[in-house]
Amino acid sequence: MDDFAAETEAVVERYGRFARDEAPGRSALYADWAAGVAAHPEIAGLLGRIPAERRQPPLVFAVTRMLGAPEAAFPAWAAWLAGHADEVVAEASARRLQTNEPQRCAPLLPALATVEGPIALLELGASAGLCLYPDRYSYRFRGSDGGIPLDPAEGPASVVLECDVTGDPPLRMPEVVWRAGIDLGPLDARDLRDRRFLTSLVWPGEDGRVDRIDAALDIVAADPPLLLAGDASDPQVLHAAAALAPAGATLVVTTPGVLPHIARPGRERLVDAVRALDAVWITIDPPALHEWWRPEVDPETWGGFVLARDGSPLAAVDPLGAFVHWRAWRTGSTDAAV
Repeated sequence: MDDFAAETEAVVERYGRFARDEAPGRSALYADWAAGVAAHPEIAGLLGRIPAERRQPPLVFAVTRMLGAPEAAFPAWAAWLAGHADEVVAEASARRLQTNEPQRCAPLLPALATVEGPIALLELGASAGLCLYPDRYSYRFRGSDGGIPLDPAEGPASVVLECDVTGDPPLRMPEVVWRAGIDLGPLDARDLRDRRFLTSLVWPGEDGRVDRIDAALDIVAADPPLLLAGDASDPQVLHAAAALAPAGATLVVTTPGVLPHIARPGRERLVDAVRALDAVWITIDPPALHEWWRPEVDPETWGGFVLARDGSPLAAVDPLGAFVHWRAWRTGSTDAAV
């Protein structure tokens, strides 16, 4: 089998799996496109020109939509792709999955409330930095006793994050005095092309996300954070960024959803580097991703991703921030969970 045939076969297998196991129930359009790619070797061959690490279906589909592909059934999309293959290959080869969902600030907020302020916030895998502004968004936490509204000091924000809560999480606005992020390729909220890419990463059918991201991009563009290009799993890069934090503020390093996208050696190197800092570490991870939880969690019964502070589980949360099931023994406690 020659290289072209091998790459085409790899695309057929990957897109077939996506159509069968990943897209159904989330995006009917993406399921249709992926099934079409898997059934048409000539289209799969075009996508096989993209480097293997940059041809994930959500990334390739986002790039095509960013460049103007019609959000129509597979034949129309495939016809567009055939006429724009070189452009798609070039753009996809330069991009990576950098989903930036401000809704994740809803589960981050109660974890930040356990930290004595003021806070210097450093996010790893920051993309455009939308999760660096938890103090600039409004929140509507829905619990058994009704709604709990939280707004910035200056009043309600254009971004309103709704989240279901159970348990007794601490809910208050953090005092963020410095915000910075590290990313392999930071995106600029002021750049129209980067903005278009971020909104294109939202899967068709996910109502409300594009408007929320657009509004968050406006907030970030008005007061851009410090975004550093680099590999956060490199201890020198991480420690150099941490050294920029102002004295008198508590350094908080966040990794909301980024660790699953880092290969195990880099992930372990990053966590070791974070733990070596004089900092609080807040993360949102799949419960089976690693064995750092203390106390341990049962992935089968945890009921969501793990929101943790310094490796101590605080809550079961939706990975995109739709719910928080607080499980710490005491409000603000970080030494035990039920």
